[in-house]
Amino acid sequence: MEVDSSPIYSYALSLAQDWLYMIKLLFAFLFNSLKTRTQLQLEVLYLSKQLDILKRNSPKVQIKNNERLFFCMLKKYLPTWRQKTIIVRPETVIRWHRNAFRYYWKWISNPQNGRPKIEREIISLIKRTAQENPLWGVPRIHGELIKIGVKISQSTVQRYLPKKNRKPTGQSWKTFLKNHSTGIIAIDFLTVPTINFKLLHVLVIIEHGRRKLLHFNVTTNPNAAWILQQIRNLLFEGWAPKYLIRDRDKRYGLVFSNGLKNLGIKQVITAYRSPWQNGYVERVIGSIKRECLDNVIVINETHLRTILTEYISYYNKYRTHIGINKDSPEGRAIQSDGDIESIPILNGLHHVYFRRAA
Repeated sequence: MEVDSSPIYSYALSLAQDWLYMIKLLFAFLFNSLKTRTQLQLEVLYLSKQLDILKRNSPKVQIKNNERLFFCMLKKYLPTWRQKTIIVRPETVIRWHRNAFRYYWKWISNPQNGRPKIEREIISLIKRTAQENPLWGVPRIHGELIKIGVKISQSTVQRYLPKKNRKPTGQSWKTFLKNHSTGIIAIDFLTVPTINFKLLHVLVIIEHGRRKLLHFNVTTNPNAAWILQQIRNLLFEGWAPKYLIRDRDKRYGLVFSNGLKNLGIKQVITAYRSPWQNGYVERVIGSIKRECLDNVIVINETHLRTILTEYISYYNKYRTHIGINKDSPEGRAIQSDGDIESIPILNGLHHVYFRRAA
């Protein structure tokens, strides 16, 4: 069927559309007349707010948080808010309302009496300790603060520490080492190059119970007889261990093994390529390297002895350890009164913190 395209038909179609529009306006007027004055004012306010937002001189429509809250609050009292929303979709207003509801309950659920805030003085002390001792981790700093009477948790120290100091720490110990730690010593060597590229060998002997460095000595030619003599020197000081843990280094030899047997010490030899079985002394040697020898250039044997003597004295008296509840091997009393001061160790490489009585 063909559609009539004559002028008369077009005029009639246009007249019909005008009449339909007038009828639509009439029904809208009758519907609005039935509304309360309050509803009409809310609609005007809702539309005016959107118009103000569109009038802003910005390439993109930007709605502030207070305006989002306005739309969320007004939609509760305006039934026709979906039809009157122009600049955003209704789903967006619903999302704003849900976010506002979430923040509201988070605010009213926040406990009024929580954990007390950390004093600025303590935060400054944490940052100062980390800055003065760049080689220290979170447990070391926390242990040092405990010794000067600062009662905070380790997680608090980690929160206020620079990110570069936030290193995860942890270690595991075998049941045998825990059950017999008071009667065990462990020995091992570390090699130190001098300024003229000669090698010095340092024998380290530690006690497992308190992680104490019992003895060290330096030589250029370590052999079984020399190592055995170091154990004898240790016995002369009154220490009589039951077990000695060592690796499979050939420098110990048969002379050393027989000598230990005559002294009544049972040696425990670790498995092949298993340094973790002698983990205590390996960890101590790692600490000596990281915290001392990696930061200095050794001139000669005398210089190395001087450096290690000062560091080991600091290690045994002041340095806190995770394995002994963040105490030092020789024990440190907790101080609570007095001004906090510090003493540099190894020309400021480490610091000891204490309280001086007023």
